[in-house]
Amino acid sequence: MKEAEEQATNTAETQLYGERGFSKVVQYKRWIQIAILVMFLLFGESTATMLGRLYFNKGGNSKWMAAFVQTAGFPLMFPFIFLFSPSKTPQGHHHQLAGKPSWTTLAILYTTLGISLAVDCMLYTFGLNFLPVSTYSLISASQLAFNAFFSYLFNGQKFTPFIANSLVLLSFSSTLLVFQSDSEETRRISKSKYIIGFVCTVAASTGYGLMMSMTQLAFQKILKSTSHKAVFDMIMYQNMIACVGILVGLFASGEWKVIKQEMRGFESGSVSYIMILLGTAVSWQVFSAGCVGLIFEVSSLFANIISTLGIPIVPVLGVIFFDEKLNGVKVISMLLAIWGFVSYIYQHYLDDSKEKAKERRINHDRDVNLA
Repeated sequence: MKEAEEQATNTAETQLYGERGFSKVVQYKRWIQIAILVMFLLFGESTATMLGRLYFNKGGNSKWMAAFVQTAGFPLMFPFIFLFSPSKTPQGHHHQLAGKPSWTTLAILYTTLGISLAVDCMLYTFGLNFLPVSTYSLISASQLAFNAFFSYLFNGQKFTPFIANSLVLLSFSSTLLVFQSDSEETRRISKSKYIIGFVCTVAASTGYGLMMSMTQLAFQKILKSTSHKAVFDMIMYQNMIACVGILVGLFASGEWKVIKQEMRGFESGSVSYIMILLGTAVSWQVFSAGCVGLIFEVSSLFANIISTLGIPIVPVLGVIFFDEKLNGVKVISMLLAIWGFVSYIYQHYLDDSKEKAKERRINHDRDVNLA
């Protein structure tokens, strides 16, 4: 009898430690995925912003074309959709199919998000055209404050002193830049264009903050999928609809007639013109994969926080490649942005520590019960 009890205890212990080992492997795998997505987001965002500015600096003038390339790379998602598509549905997942959203629901969801993205792309394009790249990038950080507000309303995001501190600092970081319009860099830009660029970038940031919260809500309440295929579906259909909308605008505005002339007159040549547009299209898709992937894996607020981590990268690249001045206001703004980011990451560290402590307590209680 005792031998049977001991054997049962040993079996339970083996299962317990096996579960813990498996749980750790899953956790490490998830963090590796998150790290890769973070790199995608940062690389895509900084590269796309720099190439977008280069397009205008070298003689590109078409705002519709600049917006178009932000979404035109959606066919790059096709291979990933097929890669993550299950060949056949496992028997245990029939209940998931029953809860799948209808085609009508999906059409409304992707169309709404696609149109929002198209409008956002145009607003960001105006901002990037009328503002220095470093100023544009730092003002874009205001999307974090808007996203935090929408995350609180729609995604049940809890606010702590550290998160509140992070949001205030990042908001101050971007609004500081309004007061530097007398600098040497912005004298080249008329006051009216500077104001239009500022307003468009803030409006785009508001819209994008809302769109990110809506994307998280869609994953949680509508799509309800644990497959990464949902991420690539979201990117492809959303970008495809936005791309169609921008194409309509491109032809309706008549800008398509001057594209050939613009390409011939491009400062660094026609090949360079095509390569810059192709590079921009690919970079924005890399950014989308990182951003939507982080919304899927963690939250829209986390994705936005990581996006603000790219803030110091773009102004430094702007100084290196575009001879822009990194004046005192921008340095203070950048430091505030970094401080705000560190504040949020510290809160994430505290939450993670609490979760680990809770898990240790549960494991300890289970060990005591087994003993």
